[in-house]
Amino acid sequence: MKGSEAVAAVMAELDDEPVVNANGFIGREAFTARDREANFYMIGSMGLASSMGLGVALAQPGKKIVVLDGDGNVLMAMGTLAMIAAAAPKNLVHVTIDNGVYESTGNQKTLSSQIELEKVAKSSGYKNSLVVTELDELKKAFRTALDSDGPSFILVKVEPNFDHNTGRVTHTPEEIKRRFMTAASR
Repeated sequence: MKGSEAVAAVMAELDDEPVVNANGFIGREAFTARDREANFYMIGSMGLASSMGLGVALAQPGKKIVVLDGDGNVLMAMGTLAMIAAAAPKNLVHVTIDNGVYESTGNQKTLSSQIELEKVAKSSGYKNSLVVTELDELKKAFRTALDSDGPSFILVKVEPNFDHNTGRVTHTPEEIKRRFMTAASR
């Protein structure tokens, strides 16, 4: 499975759930697959999507909140896994696309082949944590996570093959904030 396919599959399953998208190709692919007001795009803030998602989940406990993250982002801010687990927001679904590299900056290897991120999430205290490798598995796991109490962690193993022709997010940071705050508060 390609990263772009995984991102598109998650975006296609959404209703009105707010999504905090990681920087780099993940945010760019989410923007291309399905730009909407309920998408927050991290622009140059590597490792902070999960922190943002936690804050939104705590502020909006009646809504499911999705974090669309990357393995490099999670590795950069692993302490956030413990913060999420300690806060235990039942409404948080943390999807991590793991391609094993920092693809946006030149395919430098991450440590995800040596660190089993799903086990780190589980041992930190996430209620649900699993790995998927196929598109059908991802769709089913994501739908189940949306319908279950969390926090939930889904590690999606993909090949390093995002579409390098994917354009960048065209909204300004101010527009992203305004759109997202409006959508998240509905």
